[in-house]
Amino acid sequence: MNNFQESGLKPEIISAITEMGFTEPTPVQAEILPLLRDLPESLVALAQTGTGKTAGFGLPLLHHIDPNASHVQALVLCPTRELCLQITDDFTKFKKNLDGIFVTAIYGGAPIYTQEKQLKKGSQVVVGTPGRVVDMIRRGALKLEKLQLFVLDEADEMLNMGFKEDLETIFKQTPKGKSTWLFSATMPPKVESIARKYMAEPLRISIGKRNEGALNVSHEYYMVSARDRFEALSRLLDFNPDMYGVVFCRTREETNAVAAKLNGLGYPAEAINGALSQQQRDKVMGRFRKKQITLLVATDVAARGIDVDDLTHVVNYSLPDDPEVYVHRSGRTGRAGKDGVCLSIIHGREKGRIREIERMLGKKFELKKVPGVEEIGKTAVLAHADELLAADLKGTSVASVLTDVYLKFEELTREDIIEQFVKWSYSNAVKSKSGGQDINFAPGKGNDRDAGSRGKSERGPKGNRRERDGDGKFTRMDINIGYKEHVNPAKLMGIINEAMNNSSINFGKIEIETNGSSIDVESQHAIQVAESLSGTQYGSKKLKVDLKAEPLGSVGRPGGKRSFKGGRPGGGKSGGGKPGSGGKKRSFKDKGKGRKKY
Repeated sequence: MNNFQESGLKPEIISAITEMGFTEPTPVQAEILPLLRDLPESLVALAQTGTGKTAGFGLPLLHHIDPNASHVQALVLCPTRELCLQITDDFTKFKKNLDGIFVTAIYGGAPIYTQEKQLKKGSQVVVGTPGRVVDMIRRGALKLEKLQLFVLDEADEMLNMGFKEDLETIFKQTPKGKSTWLFSATMPPKVESIARKYMAEPLRISIGKRNEGALNVSHEYYMVSARDRFEALSRLLDFNPDMYGVVFCRTREETNAVAAKLNGLGYPAEAINGALSQQQRDKVMGRFRKKQITLLVATDVAARGIDVDDLTHVVNYSLPDDPEVYVHRSGRTGRAGKDGVCLSIIHGREKGRIREIERMLGKKFELKKVPGVEEIGKTAVLAHADELLAADLKGTSVASVLTDVYLKFEELTREDIIEQFVKWSYSNAVKSKSGGQDINFAPGKGNDRDAGSRGKSERGPKGNRRERDGDGKFTRMDINIGYKEHVNPAKLMGIINEAMNNSSINFGKIEIETNGSSIDVESQHAIQVAESLSGTQYGSKKLKVDLKAEPLGSVGRPGGKRSFKGGRPGGGKSGGGKPGSGGKKRSFKDKGKGRKKY
């Protein structure tokens, strides 16, 4: 298929995408569109992020919708609210010239009653996150018995975030005769198991090799002591003055800290994480697309849904725990046939993780040295010279200034002026660079003493770690949902991931009872988790959270409780007590029947 006119899609869809500036299909679209136009029963597609797959499945999906039937005909599942809103926005543009087709987005972090009201008005296409879709099914607001199309977008990321049980719940509510399309950037065993269990002999296509990043992205890494990580970042930015990209951090706190330090040094950067409202996020992304800021400092989850084709770099300020997440990160650059660079700043103890990613991708990474002050100074001088020569002041009169400048320079030769310019430019570029010292990692010289060792850990769902007792600070949290609401440890972590829009929070012990659960949450996130969960709807229950006031140095350390109801934290004694027990206090130290510890 060489153009969209050959796709066989409805003329109204062709006209809409033509107005959007779509001319030739991407390789993914050229391969997928003809297949999905004929409505295969099942399709499993391996396609990298940023290849145009939303249009690849969205255009034929809308082509098959009957505007004369008001029931839900298509359901698209995606991992985050950002991606949910992006897909909904794209669908709205694609269907611009189609009458009678309605698209509704349902996702966590927004009033459930408003979304429920939208569903009841009638919508043929629903785009949603797994947790909120399950909530709507249980409330009777979302009925899928007549579903014809079921799309799982970024299936690997949904499973990484702990939504396996939600996916299985949703599959069980869908009819057998539906057409299921599964899209994933990587194909880990969990994704394969979903395909085998719920998709009968699916048609399989692969645009790119399994777990392979974009071919036109080069991979570099720099080894420094952990304490020099930010210094390395600032030098790399100086050495690449035209960098336009995303800096990935582990937590939202880290994104805020790094963005603040970058701004303090004059780099145009802003943090983007789960703490931003959609309005704030849209404002930041608007400035980024206009290149008013050139760096986004982001968590993995918050970066989902960023759709910018001309990023020059992706920076791993913190390596991801899961090598497959690296594939998603690197896929942010090198889009639309352009070259890109994915660079990682690591300490000496992380070299093994680089080797692990190399083996998975089948690509060799290049170890490079962080630029020294001389290289940075030279780069700055040449950049300033280019900027000086390109200055265009048409319509601006500088005659009144020229006389004074001539007087200042009258005793200097041409060579003197150039030399003075070089000194000025060079000194400004290197004055904040750690006294000019070499910060590259040198094994055996003690510069890994603060390399950020993180202690032993056990994994929960991919993207989260379950820490062993005594490692780090954790806070005990009691939540009023348990086995009765079909909650298990992976499900509980997934609920928190979705509420926080963050899959990098660490957890400790998890205990599940019939009517309630207990989970140890990394203390730096505990209050935000409690505030995000409290008052939200889970099935028929409004969540209540009891949070111990003191962090746990080791699990079981006594501490007072804070009660969170309706999203407002309270102090002192808890009025909530045991979840679902009318205010009675509960203890998680006593062993009881029907209770499991993890």
